[in-house]
Formats: sequence, C-alpha cells, structure tokens
Amino acid sequence: MDRHHYETFDKFGNETFIIHLDNGRGFGKHSHDELSILVPLSQCCRVRKSTHLRLQLLAKEEYQLSRLMEESLLRDRLHPVLIQPHLEAMDRRLRLVLQVLAVCVEKEGYSNVVEVDDHHRAREARGGRDTATHRNPGHR
Repeated sequence: MDRHHYETFDKFGNETFIIHLDNGRGFGKHSHDELSILVPLSQCCRVRKSTHLRLQLLAKEEYQLSRLMEESLLRDRLHPVLIQPHLEAMDRRLRLVLQVLAVCVEKEGYSNVVEVDDHHRAREARGGRDTATHRNPGHR
C-alpha cells in the first residue's frame, strides 16, 4: 500500500475521518533502484548546466551526497532519520542519473543536453569570472 491509499470502516457509517499513515517510504527501498523514473530524463536528455554541475559535485568524494545528508540530519531531533543503506542508495542513484546524462551527452552532444541557465549565461558574459563567493554545495 502506498500513502495515497485509504480505507473506511462500514461499522461507523458516514461518521469517519481520515488518518494519514506515513509508511516512511519516501526514500523507497534501499536495495531497489526504480529505473523507470529515469525514463523521462533519458527521453528528453535535457538538464540545466547548474543542475548538471551540482550533480557532478555531489558525486565527488569531498562533497559526497550521502555524507552531506548525514551531516545535515545529525541535527534532526529524530536522528537517525535514514539508516546507512539508504544513504548509500542515494550515492548509487546519483551515479545512475549521471550515467543517463553521460549517455545523452555521448548520443546528442554536450551543448544539446546541458542547457546554459541564467546564472551561467551571466557568468560567461563576465568572461567566466564568478563574482559570488564560494558556497558550500549544501547551501542555496
């Protein structure tokens, strides 16, 4: 059952109310990667440059997505929110997304897949210089 499923009990007639039960599956099963969710990406083969760069950054050892998420969740009152296998699944799934994008780039060319967005368009207009200060990849 997913979280959109609900049941009613005939015994109470029309005097019922909704109870939302969260099964905690927001991150899915850590041992199963649902590859069908990547189909739209593989079909359209388009991504913003800022998104592509962020995904590549989060795949690097020093900015590893699972480590940043774990550090962020340490401050949560419900810690641990995610168990280690779920954190590892995040890194594995990130690699799958990057693999799909790599196939797109190989098939269609970088400029046809990675779209320069406003931030990078302005940066290129300044000759590649970034006037903003460097920020932690976890900050917006």
